[in-house]
Amino acid sequence: MINYLIISNLLIILIFIFKLPTLPPELPLFYSLPVGEWQLADSWMIFLLPFILNLMFYINNQILNKYFVNEEIAKKIFHYLNLFLIISFTLIFIKIIFLIS
Repeated sequence: MINYLIISNLLIILIFIFKLPTLPPELPLFYSLPVGEWQLADSWMIFLLPFILNLMFYINNQILNKYFVNEEIAKKIFHYLNLFLIISFTLIFIKIIFLIS
């Protein structure tokens, strides 16, 4: 599972480097806020998404290793949860970058 996370992080970095020349100084990150300037954030804040992804992956693995060591169903649940997190956060990052650049 860690391999998927590493591949995801590399993909995020490569896409950011590839699209960096066309990125505006502010990106629409906070879609839950009212329309307008409230939704905008500095372009470096796009890295909150991979940071949160890595943090949630780490927390899930810590919970799994501390509380559910011998339970196979819990291991499968955490495995699919981590896979869902990796795919969804990577796709959200890619979609935001390609929509605004």
